[in-house]
Order: sequence, then C-alpha cells, then structure tokens
Amino acid sequence: MPELPEVETVRRGLNQLTLNEEITGGDVLLQRTLAYPFSVSKFIDNLKGSSIKYWHRRGKYLLAELTPSSTWLGVHLRMTGQLLWLNQNEPLHKHTRVRLFFGEKQELRFVDQRTFGQMWYVTPGVPVESIIRGLAQLAVDPFSPEFTVEYLANKLQKGRRPIKTALLDQSIVAGLGNIYTDEALFKSGILPTTLCTDLQKKQVKPLRTAIIEVLSASIAAGGTTFSNFLNVKGVNGNYGGEAWVYNRTGEPCKVCGNVIKRIKLGGRSSHFCSQCQK
Repeated sequence: MPELPEVETVRRGLNQLTLNEEITGGDVLLQRTLAYPFSVSKFIDNLKGSSIKYWHRRGKYLLAELTPSSTWLGVHLRMTGQLLWLNQNEPLHKHTRVRLFFGEKQELRFVDQRTFGQMWYVTPGVPVESIIRGLAQLAVDPFSPEFTVEYLANKLQKGRRPIKTALLDQSIVAGLGNIYTDEALFKSGILPTTLCTDLQKKQVKPLRTAIIEVLSASIAAGGTTFSNFLNVKGVNGNYGGEAWVYNRTGEPCKVCGNVIKRIKLGGRSSHFCSQCQK
C-alpha cells in the first residue's frame, strides 16, 4: 500500500505536470471507484471545465484544489492505486478505473488492480471532511510543527498495545504504514513488540526523529516499489534498496550483521533486528 512518501511523491509529480490544466472530460470504467458522487455523469460533468490549482496531501489522501469554483477532487490510492499522467493514445491498462481528460491529448489515469482505491468530488461550500470522512480521523502529519515529542508521548502512553500496532493507527500519526514503521523502529532501537505503556520517555525523542528521517529519505528516493507503486510518470521508487529491515527477512543487519527477523503483529508483518532493537 502506498504510504506517506509514495503519496507525497505522486503529489509533487502532479504539481509539476497538471497545475492550471483544464479538465475537458473523462470516463469511468469502474463505477465503485467513485466514493462521491456515485453517479458517473455527475462526477464527470462537475469536473468538466475545472482547472487544477494545487494538489495537497493529508496523510495518505491526495486533494486537488480546483478553480474557478473552489471545489475539490479527492483520491485515495489504497493498496494498489496509481495515478499516471499519460497521452490519451496510450493503450489502456486492463486495471484502468477512471480517466480524466485534459488539453493537448493528455489524461490523468487512475489504475487500480485491487479496486480498493477511491475518488471524491466535493461541491462548493461543502466541508471536505463531511464528504471524505476519513480525513476527520487523521492525526497530525509527521512533518507538521504539531508533531512534537510531547504530542507523540501523550498519544502513545494511552494504550497497552505494541508500539508497532500503535504507530499504524492513523489517529496517532497520519501517513505511516508497515514499511516506514519498521524502518523508524529500527533506527530508534525499539522492538516492535514493546508495549506503549513500557516505552520510556527518553525513547520517544529518537523515535520521532527516526520517523521524520526515514520518511524524508524515502521521499528523496521517490518512494518504495516492492510490488506495484509507480510515480505519475510510471517510474519505480528507489527506497527499497536502502531499507534497513523491511522485506529483508533472513538477511544480515546492515549495522551488526545479525539476521533480520519477521513476526506477525496484529496481522501485519514486522521486520526487526533483535540485536539493535531492545
């Protein structure tokens, strides 16, 4: 599933390629991709004639601010979604779900193999959170000034679940997923099985720092591609080769040489080094 760095990589690419481009039409090939409105004709007709002012990111959500009517286009890539900026003559991928047409025969194509991705159109004067309801549950962004040591300590001390499970909770930190939670816990020297109530205050500061560092490193590398992530130009992310522990089960730790282990926590794989993490 694309996490914060992958979504941020897509956002930056979209802002380079699509700003001030007018939507001239579109096509919906899988209706259930539309979370709101459900009507294909309403979705396309409302977007037609709008231009993209700016793409924002909130957690793992992409939000396009549209002009001239201050409307919004929301996108969540979920597990396998891709937004690709292509020429309209490019052959259709069999998992193409939505196409938005622009001038000069360009299009923004939403490709989604597992079909969990969603798109929303938010009309003028309607609060975005009232339509894209997942936004209301999001915690602060790791790059926000509000993401302080005190904030993180207060959020984590309220539960007895493992730290790995807590960090995946979008109401604690927005945008983190399996990959970067494993990476941040490794860099901060914390075992994923450590209960939040057992976490010492002196461990929270390096954890916060590690979260920001691994996310920044992945954004700089264009995200991670282990399966199907592509940026808007169809290029793989490069962070996978830099990973400390994620997807490296049985390989030697890059720091101590100890074998990287994998366990299941809350139904999710967790990768760690039992020597470097305590």
